[in-house]
Amino acid sequence: MAIEDNPRSREQYGAELKRRRESAGLTQEQLSQRAVMSRTHIAHIEAGRRRPDPEDARRLDQVLEGGGFFVNFLPTLDGKKVAEHFEEALEFEGKATAIKEYAPNLVPGLLQTKAYAYEVLGTGFPRPSDEQRDRLVSTRLERARILDPFHSPEVCFLLDEAVLRRVVGGPGVMCDQLRHILELGTSRRIRIHILPYSVGAHALQEGFLSLMWFDDLPPIAYAEGVKSGRILELPSEVRACQELYDQALGDALSHRKSLDLLRSVAEDYAHDEQRAEHP
Repeated sequence: MAIEDNPRSREQYGAELKRRRESAGLTQEQLSQRAVMSRTHIAHIEAGRRRPDPEDARRLDQVLEGGGFFVNFLPTLDGKKVAEHFEEALEFEGKATAIKEYAPNLVPGLLQTKAYAYEVLGTGFPRPSDEQRDRLVSTRLERARILDPFHSPEVCFLLDEAVLRRVVGGPGVMCDQLRHILELGTSRRIRIHILPYSVGAHALQEGFLSLMWFDDLPPIAYAEGVKSGRILELPSEVRACQELYDQALGDALSHRKSLDLLRSVAEDYAHDEQRAEHP
């Protein structure tokens, strides 16, 4: 059963969780231990600020003998505008006051141009239809509007040099993409740091990581792999991710040197495009 995800449905879901937890004689801490969830996450669910992922919902059903309630009435985002594993992270992204991201291979979604996003979102299995791809691109570009205000959120991107060198859509697309990042960096809207190939192995080489901070919520981390993603909210896990990010950042080029590298690689792509047009 699909229940549309909105503040009202989350509040009703949270109220029912609280009622059943108290009927079972459990504190939030006791439920967190039995359901293998953090107490903070349970508190946010009960307050209607968050919703559990399907696996959390299954464990809540098991511990509280919910008879399938917590799975069947789990509020979900409608329309599949983003990958299922990214749905909750998308909610947090819109509320964050500060974001720090590391990207190992591709330009992060918040920085992608329309042409670059169109190429990236046309891959995968099963391949999306043209209509589906157009919808995904539109959603991705809409996400990037959080960068329209100058002051909030504060955003820092740490990019592996592979992000600059992997040719997505041809040299023209890459030239425009890198110039877009360069414009955001030179206008001081974002901070950008490149991890050069010369660094070799580094602390974040295993995959994409996003760190987020909020005014009224504790910080979280979001780690992503192949068709998978996970919100991390245990303070010890979040601190560990922050430490890994800081270690990798220490190996990266400065903001100014990163902009210089972006400019240089963009110019190389511009020359490549000219040669392709006039062999």
